[in-house]
Amino acid sequence: MTLKNFTKAFVLSLVIVNFWSTAQAQTSTSETSALSQEVAVLRKQGNQGLQKFLNTHKTVLNTRSSGAAVPNPQIRAALDQLCQQRDCYASRLYWYTDLEAAKAAAKASGKPILSLRLLGRLDQDLSCANSRFFRVALYPNAAISQVLQNRFILHWQSVRPVPKVTIDFGDGRKLERTITGNSIHYILDASGRPIDAIPGLYGPKAFLRQLQQAEVAAKEYSKLPAAQRQAFLKEYHSDRLNAIQTQWSADLSRLGIQSPPRLVENPSPTAETAGSLAVTKMAVETPMLSALRPGAAANRNNLAAITDQEAWNKIAQLYATDAKLDQNSIALISAKKFSSAKTEAENLRKTVNQFENLMALDSVRNEYMLHSQIHQWFTQEAQTSDVAELNEKVYAQLFLTPSSDPWLGLLANDSYSAIDNDGLR
Repeated sequence: MTLKNFTKAFVLSLVIVNFWSTAQAQTSTSETSALSQEVAVLRKQGNQGLQKFLNTHKTVLNTRSSGAAVPNPQIRAALDQLCQQRDCYASRLYWYTDLEAAKAAAKASGKPILSLRLLGRLDQDLSCANSRFFRVALYPNAAISQVLQNRFILHWQSVRPVPKVTIDFGDGRKLERTITGNSIHYILDASGRPIDAIPGLYGPKAFLRQLQQAEVAAKEYSKLPAAQRQAFLKEYHSDRLNAIQTQWSADLSRLGIQSPPRLVENPSPTAETAGSLAVTKMAVETPMLSALRPGAAANRNNLAAITDQEAWNKIAQLYATDAKLDQNSIALISAKKFSSAKTEAENLRKTVNQFENLMALDSVRNEYMLHSQIHQWFTQEAQTSDVAELNEKVYAQLFLTPSSDPWLGLLANDSYSAIDNDGLR
């Protein structure tokens, strides 16, 4: 081949490659645009629209047949937008983001509302830690997903943006994390009246029990005349509070601890204190909070004054099976965390075991400490009839992140950082 012919062939190949790349990019853009238009139409149709999308794209979404760990990015993004939930391909749940629309759907269907309140957005990767764990451990769980889809109207609302921190290592590497924040599921009737609440993270089986109990209560409540409803709620929550205290005492007796621990006066909340209320998220955030906190004297975990860590760990092990993940959740963890089969085989089981242990601990602490307080508020009719007022109370008194503190405990007025304006930008 002469140099002239070689040059022509080379130029032609470049043209073909460039044309193919451009065509692929145009196809991808066209596909994304078509999916966006499809989602815009189907989103208005509620869960029926979601089911239509899942049926239309069932071949692409069937990762088992394709051999892919997750569906392609375009389908995933479209599904997240349609569901208004990150990683919706794993849970396939439709969420309302307008409470009035959720109430209308609840009234039409006769189902109670499960209303999630969180820091950040459920459809974004970096929402608060507990809401991320919900998306992995709870919503994709086969049994939970079925109950949520068939027996509840789902709604979420952001309480405030979630604080984020980026650590720049100076060599091109960056680590981005959320710092603090907690989440709670409210069970509401069709008018939006709170019936019960599930604070923080529970293991899958424990969460399923909470859903089933609350659903029964909501349905019984809805059948009663208006004049009898408040008395019913007081009795329901009084019974639940007594059941928790009885179970707690029984657990302590099994461990050889004779008397239940007593609550102590809480110190002024800091972000680290608030973060320690949720054990699983604490494991992610505490190393970063410890590095960020001003001074060496950090507040001790206020729950350590109630029960030492060893006792909580032992109680958690009594309910270890409640925190076991199903295969759907394990597959999602694998897809999100591990990029190679070798790494997955070596570390997946270890990661899952650690996560399950932390969830078991979260479950018992949230039930015995936080949920019991919510039950008590209901028996006292203490700002429990309006979900907005109840949520303010929960975030201020249980989660220790009151709306009155714009810095969520991350900025102490009496500390000195030697940084201009304390680093505020």
